[in-house]
Amino acid sequence: MKRNIFLTFILLVAVLIAAPAYSQEVNKLNKKEKKEGWTLLFNGKNFDGWRKCNGTVMPTNWVVEDNSMKIFTAPDKKPGQGSDGDVVFGTKKFKNFELSIDWKAGKATNSGIFFNVREVPGKPVYYAAPEIQVLDNVDAGDNKIASHLAGSLYDMLPCDPKTVHPAGEWNTMVIKVKDGAVTHVMNGVEVVKYTLWTPEWDAMVAKSKFKTFPGFTEGIAKEGFIGLQDHGYECWFRNVKIREL
Repeated sequence: MKRNIFLTFILLVAVLIAAPAYSQEVNKLNKKEKKEGWTLLFNGKNFDGWRKCNGTVMPTNWVVEDNSMKIFTAPDKKPGQGSDGDVVFGTKKFKNFELSIDWKAGKATNSGIFFNVREVPGKPVYYAAPEIQVLDNVDAGDNKIASHLAGSLYDMLPCDPKTVHPAGEWNTMVIKVKDGAVTHVMNGVEVVKYTLWTPEWDAMVAKSKFKTFPGFTEGIAKEGFIGLQDHGYECWFRNVKIREL
Protein backbone atom coordinates (compact mmCIF):
# COMPACT_ATOMS: atom_id res chain seq x y z
CA MET A 1 0.00 0.00 0.00
CA LYS A 2 2.78 2.44 0.99
CA ARG A 3 4.58 1.72 -2.29
CA ASN A 4 1.43 2.48 -4.31
CA ILE A 5 0.91 5.75 -2.43
CA PHE A 6 4.54 6.70 -3.08
CA LEU A 7 4.24 5.95 -6.81
CA THR A 8 1.03 7.97 -7.02
CA PHE A 9 2.76 10.88 -5.29
CA ILE A 10 5.70 10.72 -7.72
CA LEU A 11 3.33 10.63 -10.71
CA LEU A 12 1.39 13.64 -9.40
CA VAL A 13 4.59 15.63 -8.91
CA ALA A 14 5.73 14.78 -12.44
CA VAL A 15 2.41 15.98 -13.89
CA LEU A 16 2.60 19.23 -11.94
CA ILE A 17 6.15 19.86 -13.11
CA ALA A 18 5.27 19.16 -16.75
CA ALA A 19 2.02 21.16 -16.75
CA PRO A 20 3.54 24.64 -17.27
CA ALA A 21 5.46 23.43 -20.31
CA TYR A 22 2.39 22.01 -22.02
CA SER A 23 -0.40 24.27 -20.72
CA GLN A 24 -2.26 26.22 -23.37
CA GLU A 25 -3.31 29.86 -23.22
CA VAL A 26 -5.46 31.42 -25.92
CA ASN A 27 -3.35 32.83 -28.76
CA LYS A 28 -0.13 31.79 -27.01
CA LEU A 29 2.46 29.16 -27.80
CA ASN A 30 3.54 26.80 -25.05
CA LYS A 31 7.13 25.62 -24.66
CA LYS A 32 6.50 22.41 -26.60
CA GLU A 33 5.03 24.29 -29.57
CA LYS A 34 7.88 26.80 -29.61
CA LYS A 35 10.37 23.94 -29.62
CA GLU A 36 8.49 22.32 -32.52
CA GLY A 37 8.67 25.51 -34.58
CA TRP A 38 5.11 26.81 -34.38
CA THR A 39 4.42 30.48 -35.17
CA LEU A 40 1.31 32.49 -34.30
CA LEU A 41 -0.59 34.10 -37.19
CA PHE A 42 -2.93 35.99 -34.82
CA ASN A 43 -1.84 37.62 -31.57
CA GLY A 44 -5.31 38.10 -30.08
CA LYS A 45 -4.96 41.88 -30.01
CA ASN A 46 -4.95 43.16 -33.58
CA PHE A 47 -4.84 42.09 -37.23
CA ASP A 48 -1.10 42.39 -37.74
CA GLY A 49 -0.19 40.45 -40.89
CA TRP A 50 -3.78 40.18 -42.13
CA ARG A 51 -5.40 42.09 -44.99
CA LYS A 52 -8.23 41.88 -47.45
CA CYS A 53 -7.76 39.37 -50.24
CA ASN A 54 -6.56 41.43 -53.23
CA GLY A 55 -6.31 44.42 -50.92
CA THR A 56 -4.02 46.19 -48.49
CA VAL A 57 -6.10 46.71 -45.31
CA MET A 58 -8.57 44.69 -43.27
CA PRO A 59 -12.26 44.92 -44.26
CA THR A 60 -14.50 46.85 -41.86
CA ASN A 61 -16.68 43.84 -41.04
CA TRP A 62 -13.88 42.18 -39.07
CA VAL A 63 -13.12 43.01 -35.42
CA VAL A 64 -11.06 41.60 -32.57
CA GLU A 65 -13.50 40.39 -29.91
CA ASP A 66 -12.78 38.29 -26.81
CA ASN A 67 -9.29 37.41 -28.06
CA SER A 68 -10.76 36.22 -31.37
CA MET A 69 -10.94 37.35 -34.97
CA LYS A 70 -14.65 37.93 -35.56
CA ILE A 71 -16.37 38.44 -38.86
CA PHE A 72 -19.91 39.83 -38.72
CA THR A 73 -22.75 40.71 -41.06
CA ALA A 74 -22.23 44.25 -42.27
CA PRO A 75 -25.05 46.70 -41.38
CA ASP A 76 -26.03 47.17 -45.01
CA LYS A 77 -26.14 43.43 -45.72
CA LYS A 78 -28.36 40.50 -44.89
CA PRO A 79 -26.98 37.21 -43.47
CA GLY A 80 -25.51 35.26 -46.33
CA GLN A 81 -24.49 38.37 -48.25
CA GLY A 82 -20.74 38.79 -47.99
CA SER A 83 -19.19 42.25 -47.90
CA ASP A 84 -16.16 41.46 -50.07
CA GLY A 85 -14.41 40.75 -46.81
CA ASP A 86 -12.35 37.63 -47.60
CA VAL A 87 -8.98 37.98 -45.86
CA VAL A 88 -5.49 36.47 -46.06
CA PHE A 89 -2.47 36.38 -43.84
CA GLY A 90 -0.52 38.31 -46.39
CA THR A 91 3.03 38.53 -45.13
CA LYS A 92 4.19 35.09 -46.22
CA LYS A 93 3.29 32.24 -48.55
CA PHE A 94 3.45 28.68 -47.24
CA LYS A 95 4.18 25.43 -49.07
CA ASN A 96 4.68 22.50 -46.66
CA PHE A 97 3.13 23.18 -43.28
CA GLU A 98 0.81 22.23 -40.46
CA LEU A 99 -1.88 24.82 -39.71
CA SER A 100 -3.99 24.75 -36.54
CA ILE A 101 -6.97 27.04 -36.11
CA ASP A 102 -9.86 27.21 -33.67
CA TRP A 103 -13.21 28.28 -35.12
CA LYS A 104 -16.66 28.88 -33.70
CA ALA A 105 -19.81 29.24 -35.78
CA GLY A 106 -22.76 31.46 -35.03
CA LYS A 107 -26.31 30.39 -35.86
CA ALA A 108 -26.58 29.44 -39.55
CA THR A 109 -22.94 30.39 -40.13
CA ASN A 110 -21.18 29.57 -43.38
CA SER A 111 -17.48 30.40 -43.84
CA GLY A 112 -14.24 28.72 -44.83
CA ILE A 113 -10.52 28.23 -44.23
CA PHE A 114 -8.21 28.29 -47.26
CA PHE A 115 -4.60 27.42 -48.02
CA ASN A 116 -2.32 27.87 -51.05
CA VAL A 117 -4.36 30.98 -51.81
CA ARG A 118 -3.43 32.56 -55.14
CA GLU A 119 -4.92 36.02 -55.39
CA VAL A 120 -6.74 36.66 -58.66
CA PRO A 121 -7.79 40.32 -59.14
CA GLY A 122 -11.54 40.73 -58.84
CA LYS A 123 -12.09 37.16 -57.65
CA PRO A 124 -12.98 35.82 -54.17
CA VAL A 125 -10.59 33.82 -52.01
CA TYR A 126 -12.16 30.50 -53.02
CA TYR A 127 -11.58 31.07 -56.75
CA ALA A 128 -8.14 29.45 -56.76
CA ALA A 129 -7.64 27.68 -53.42
CA PRO A 130 -8.89 24.54 -51.63
CA GLU A 131 -11.52 25.25 -48.97
CA ILE A 132 -12.05 23.60 -45.60
CA GLN A 133 -15.70 24.24 -44.84
CA VAL A 134 -16.76 26.14 -41.71
CA LEU A 135 -20.47 25.67 -41.05
CA ASP A 136 -23.27 25.47 -38.54
CA ASN A 137 -24.23 21.96 -39.63
CA VAL A 138 -27.69 22.23 -38.08
CA ASP A 139 -29.11 25.57 -39.22
CA ALA A 140 -26.99 26.70 -42.17
CA GLY A 141 -28.75 26.68 -45.51
CA ASP A 142 -25.87 24.86 -47.20
CA ASN A 143 -26.13 21.71 -45.06
CA LYS A 144 -27.88 19.37 -47.50
CA ILE A 145 -24.78 17.94 -49.19
CA ALA A 146 -22.30 15.82 -47.21
CA SER A 147 -19.23 17.49 -48.74
CA HIS A 148 -20.62 20.90 -47.74
CA LEU A 149 -20.61 20.14 -44.00
CA ALA A 150 -18.02 21.53 -41.60
CA GLY A 151 -14.51 20.13 -41.96
CA SER A 152 -15.06 18.89 -45.50
CA LEU A 153 -12.92 19.63 -48.51
CA TYR A 154 -15.71 21.78 -49.88
CA ASP A 155 -17.79 20.16 -52.62
CA MET A 156 -15.33 17.28 -52.93
CA LEU A 157 -14.75 15.14 -49.82
CA PRO A 158 -17.04 14.98 -46.76
CA CYS A 159 -16.08 15.21 -43.10
CA ASP A 160 -17.76 13.00 -40.50
CA PRO A 161 -20.29 15.40 -38.89
CA LYS A 162 -20.04 13.54 -35.57
CA THR A 163 -16.58 15.07 -35.10
CA VAL A 164 -17.92 18.64 -35.23
CA HIS A 165 -19.08 20.65 -32.21
CA PRO A 166 -22.32 22.63 -32.64
CA ALA A 167 -22.73 26.36 -33.20
CA GLY A 168 -21.55 28.38 -30.21
CA GLU A 169 -18.79 25.89 -29.33
CA TRP A 170 -15.15 25.95 -30.38
CA ASN A 171 -13.70 23.47 -32.86
CA THR A 172 -10.04 22.87 -33.67
CA MET A 173 -9.10 22.16 -37.27
CA VAL A 174 -5.57 21.07 -38.16
CA ILE A 175 -4.58 21.03 -41.84
CA LYS A 176 -1.33 19.33 -42.79
CA VAL A 177 0.16 19.81 -46.25
CA LYS A 178 3.34 17.98 -47.24
CA ASP A 179 4.41 17.72 -50.89
CA GLY A 180 0.77 17.84 -51.95
CA ALA A 181 -0.50 15.25 -49.43
CA VAL A 182 -3.20 16.90 -47.32
CA THR A 183 -5.07 15.81 -44.18
CA HIS A 184 -7.85 17.49 -42.22
CA VAL A 185 -8.04 16.68 -38.50
CA MET A 186 -11.23 17.86 -36.78
CA ASN A 187 -11.10 17.97 -32.99
CA GLY A 188 -8.38 15.32 -32.93
CA VAL A 189 -9.90 12.99 -35.52
CA GLU A 190 -8.53 12.62 -39.06
CA VAL A 191 -11.56 13.17 -41.28
CA VAL A 192 -10.32 13.93 -44.80
CA LYS A 193 -7.26 12.88 -46.82
CA TYR A 194 -6.27 13.70 -50.40
CA THR A 195 -3.30 14.60 -52.61
CA LEU A 196 -3.07 17.68 -54.79
CA TRP A 197 -1.78 17.67 -58.39
CA THR A 198 -2.69 14.04 -59.05
CA PRO A 199 -5.14 12.38 -61.47
CA GLU A 200 -7.37 11.65 -58.48
CA TRP A 201 -7.41 15.34 -57.57
CA ASP A 202 -8.21 16.33 -61.16
CA ALA A 203 -11.10 13.84 -61.19
CA MET A 204 -12.55 15.35 -57.99
CA VAL A 205 -12.30 18.85 -59.44
CA ALA A 206 -14.04 17.69 -62.63
CA LYS A 207 -17.02 16.49 -60.57
CA SER A 208 -17.23 19.61 -58.41
CA LYS A 209 -18.49 23.18 -58.77
CA PHE A 210 -14.88 24.18 -59.46
CA LYS A 211 -14.70 22.34 -62.79
CA THR A 212 -15.15 25.62 -64.67
CA PHE A 213 -12.97 27.75 -62.38
CA PRO A 214 -9.70 28.63 -64.17
CA GLY A 215 -8.14 28.92 -60.71
CA PHE A 216 -8.64 25.15 -60.39
CA THR A 217 -8.39 23.94 -63.98
CA GLU A 218 -5.07 25.75 -64.40
CA GLY A 219 -3.88 24.00 -61.27
CA ILE A 220 -3.81 24.88 -57.58
CA ALA A 221 -0.70 26.90 -56.69
CA LYS A 222 2.29 25.06 -55.21
CA GLU A 223 2.35 27.57 -52.36
CA GLY A 224 0.19 30.44 -51.19
CA PHE A 225 -1.43 32.44 -48.44
CA ILE A 226 -3.69 31.27 -45.62
CA GLY A 227 -7.20 32.72 -46.04
CA LEU A 228 -10.56 33.10 -44.28
CA GLN A 229 -13.91 33.69 -45.92
CA ASP A 230 -16.55 36.39 -45.56
CA HIS A 231 -19.87 34.73 -46.35
CA GLY A 232 -22.00 37.26 -44.50
CA TYR A 233 -22.38 35.40 -41.19
CA GLU A 234 -20.92 35.70 -37.70
CA CYS A 235 -17.89 33.52 -37.15
CA TRP A 236 -14.90 33.54 -34.78
CA PHE A 237 -11.29 32.36 -35.21
CA ARG A 238 -8.48 32.13 -32.66
CA ASN A 239 -5.30 30.16 -31.88
CA VAL A 240 -4.26 30.51 -35.52
CA LYS A 241 -0.78 28.98 -35.69
CA ILE A 242 1.45 27.30 -38.23
CA ARG A 243 4.71 25.41 -38.47
CA GLU A 244 6.60 24.79 -41.66
CA LEU A 245 7.56 21.21 -42.50
